[in-house]
Amino acid sequence: MRGKITVVGLGPGGKQYLTVEALEIIKKAKPLYLRTERHPVVDFIKDLGIEIISFDYVYDKNEKFEDVYDEIVDKLIMISKKGSVVYAVPGSPFVAENTVQKLIEIAKENNDIQLEFIPGVSFIEAILNELKCDPVNGLKIIDSFQINFQKPDIDVDIIITQVYNRFVASELKLKLMEYYDDEYIITVIRGAGIKGKQKIVHIPLYELDRIEWLDHLTSIFIPKTSNNIKEKYGMDNLVSIMDRLRSKDGCPWDRKQTHETLRPYLIEEAYEVLEALDAKNMELLEEELGDLLLQIVFHSQIASENGYFDINDVIESICRKLINRHPHVFGDLKVDTAEKVLKNWEDIKREEKKEKSYTESLMRIPKQLPALMKSYKVQEKAAKVGFDWDNIDGAMLKVKEELEELHKVYKSGNVVATEEEIGDLIFAVVNVARFLKIRPELALNNTINKFIRRFNYMEEKARKSGLDLKEMTLEEMDKLWNEAKRLEKRQ
Repeated sequence: MRGKITVVGLGPGGKQYLTVEALEIIKKAKPLYLRTERHPVVDFIKDLGIEIISFDYVYDKNEKFEDVYDEIVDKLIMISKKGSVVYAVPGSPFVAENTVQKLIEIAKENNDIQLEFIPGVSFIEAILNELKCDPVNGLKIIDSFQINFQKPDIDVDIIITQVYNRFVASELKLKLMEYYDDEYIITVIRGAGIKGKQKIVHIPLYELDRIEWLDHLTSIFIPKTSNNIKEKYGMDNLVSIMDRLRSKDGCPWDRKQTHETLRPYLIEEAYEVLEALDAKNMELLEEELGDLLLQIVFHSQIASENGYFDINDVIESICRKLINRHPHVFGDLKVDTAEKVLKNWEDIKREEKKEKSYTESLMRIPKQLPALMKSYKVQEKAAKVGFDWDNIDGAMLKVKEELEELHKVYKSGNVVATEEEIGDLIFAVVNVARFLKIRPELALNNTINKFIRRFNYMEEKARKSGLDLKEMTLEEMDKLWNEAKRLEKRQ
C-alpha cells in the first residue's frame, strides 16, 4: 500500500495566518499529527474539536535534535502504511523544517511514500512584515546551529533562526563578533505576528545573551552594514576595494600596475611574512599576511580585467585541489601516517600534471626559487624514487669529496671549474641538511644573522676603545669576534 503524508503549514502565529486550504485539510484530519503543540494556533485547532497527536514526547527522550527528527520521520512513515496522514508543522513546510527535508529525501528512494504539501506563511514573512523590510534588497537566512557553516554576509540583511535560549545566544554572539562590532545594533524578535506574545527589542550585539525571555519562537534580525566605512571587513570587501582602486576613478598608481610590475612586491611580502614568523610576532604576522593576501587579490583583479580568471576562480581551484589531494579525508582512502600522506600527495600531483617521467617533476620546481630551496626540493624528489644515500654517512663523505676536489681546482686559476666545484660542494651540504631535516635556507639565514650580530659587537667594542675596524689587525678583530662568540654562548 502506498502511504500518503500531507504536510500542512500552520503559519507563524495565530489563526489569521492559516490559509483556507490548510484549515480545510486540518478539519478532515483523523487525527492531526503535530510536530509540536508549542504553537499559538494549536488552541484554536483544539477548540474545533479536532483530535491531535503531538510528537513532543520524542523531544523528551532524545538528547540530539537530529535523533528527534529521525524518529518523527520514522513514525510518520510507519503510520502512513496504514492510511493517509496529515502532519502539521509550524510556519511553512519549507522553512527551517528538518523533518520535511528528511521525508523528501526518503521519498526520492521509496516509491511507496507519497508526499503532498499545503503551503503556509513562514515566520520569515511575519518578521519582515513587523520590521517593514523588503527581502529583494538582499536577505540571508541562517540557522543558529549552522552558524559555523552558513557564514554571515555583512552586505545583506540577515535573519538567524532558532535562538532557543541564552546558551545558544552566547555561542551565536561570539561568532557574530567576528563579523560585526560589539555595539552593532541588532533586533531580537520573539513570536513575530502573534498578538500578546510578540516582543521586539533593538540592542547592541554584546547584550544578546543577557535577554532572559529567549525561546523557540525567537529569531534575530541583523541589518546590512552601510556602504561606507564598516566596523569589520570580509574577503568580499577586500575584492571590492581593489576593484575600486583599479577603476577609472581609482588610484593612478594601482591602475598602472601589471603582473610584471608587481613581481618584486609578491616576493618581498612573502619574505616579510617569514620575518614575522622568525620574530614570533603574531601582531606583525597578521599584518604581513594581509599584505601578502593583497598581492593575491591584486593579481586576480588584473587577470579578471583581462578575462582570464577572478579571485573566486582562484579559491575554487585551491579548494578542488585540496579535496582531490586529500582522499583520506574527503574520500574512502585509508592513510595513517604523515609519510604516506606526502607520498600519496606527490602521486596525485603527478597524475594531475600528466607527468610521464620523474624528470618532469624535477623540471616543474619553480625556476625562481632561491637556489638552496630549489636544490633541497630536487634532492627530495630524487630520493622518492630511490636515488639517494642509504644514510647520512654517505652524504657526509660526499661533502668531504667535493671539498677535496675544490682544493685541487681553485689553485689552477680555472674560474669555470672552480665555480662548478663550489656549486657541487654547496649541493652536497644541502643533501646533509636534508638528511638532518634542516632547511638550508633557514639555516643559512640564521648564520647570516649571527654573523651580523657578532660583527656589530666587534664594531661597537672597537668604537668604545676609540678604534676603527679599518685600522685594526685581523688578530685584534678576531679577539673581539671570539669575545662575541663567548658572550652569545653564555646567554
